[in-house]
Amino acid sequence: MRVNQHVRCERFPCTDVKHECYAVPDVNVKPENITIIIISEAAPENPADGYYAKGEPLFAQTTVQAFNDAGVHATSIKDILGMGVYLTTAVKCGKTGYGIQTDTVKACSLLLEQELALFPNVKVFMLMGDVAIKALNAIARRAGEPRVIPAGATYKLRGQSYTYRRARVFPSYLQAGPAFFIEKVKRKMIAEDIAAALKVVS
Repeated sequence: MRVNQHVRCERFPCTDVKHECYAVPDVNVKPENITIIIISEAAPENPADGYYAKGEPLFAQTTVQAFNDAGVHATSIKDILGMGVYLTTAVKCGKTGYGIQTDTVKACSLLLEQELALFPNVKVFMLMGDVAIKALNAIARRAGEPRVIPAGATYKLRGQSYTYRRARVFPSYLQAGPAFFIEKVKRKMIAEDIAAALKVVS
């Protein structure tokens, strides 16, 4: 299954993102093999930096390093996919500034909801940053369910047990992008969260 053939934005209603950066993962996966989904913030400003881009894209570099930090040998996103881990973004267009409006996260969560529904055997969702947390909460609320992750600082939320439709949910920090190499304390926590997520499916 090629994911971007099943998930599409038709109207592009959001006004605070770069539509020219729109990207749904162009990757061929076997949905039944995916047990962990890692959801980060937004599509990169440069499509060449996306998870599944050719060469050495930035999102892939930082994610591979995060897995190695967690004690897992990986050299590429292909290795990570081979572990049953699928990577995507909560918002499918690029950012125009530092933040993303709540209405944009809610609107794009409709696409994320379609995307998540493609994977029947997911046991873990990793939410890498506030935007991913808001997106999954929006999906749950739209279905009349309580929010998955309560309000609060991520460092206070980590280490507690959360579930969404029988899958474990780990709130964590953004691992995709240049800040990953700078924020060493967060990088350590990301590694801990990845290791904990992998234990759930081992």
